[in-house]
Amino acid sequence: MDVSLVLLLSLLHVLSTGTAAPLPAEVVTMTSKVKWMAEQLVVRLNKDFKVPPGLTLSPPVNDLDGLSSVVAVLEGYNSLISDALDGVSQIKYDISSLAGYLGQWGQRHCSEQRPKPPLPGALQELQRQKEFIDTVSLEALMRVEAFLNLLLKNLDTLKTC
Repeated sequence: MDVSLVLLLSLLHVLSTGTAAPLPAEVVTMTSKVKWMAEQLVVRLNKDFKVPPGLTLSPPVNDLDGLSSVVAVLEGYNSLISDALDGVSQIKYDISSLAGYLGQWGQRHCSEQRPKPPLPGALQELQRQKEFIDTVSLEALMRVEAFLNLLLKNLDTLKTC
């Protein structure tokens, strides 16, 4: 699609919704950076953490409900990953960086701050099982990867504050 058409459609969307929104060029820059950060994190997760054979997760529910939802989910899973796991410090740093970038971007560009969204069921369930730290950490890493893949397929979700 032609860039000018995308910009025009974005402008029409902003005018039709009647809410203040970031300029389209700023949104494109943000989504490009998020895409790059998420792709790098998925590569690192695949390289550094191998899923034990036979371990599967139930498919993630669509946990994407705008920018604030993405930040809450990333921070929630990151808080469940044990620092004691070998090689996890860089991954935790990267998750924190991505969540921090999105949070700061939202504070600067979203005129209306939405209330903190409820956490997805899978994340709430993991938080209730914190005593099984190794298992919870591994599942949190797997769910972060699944969540990032979902985000990469739905970057337009970030346009909603």
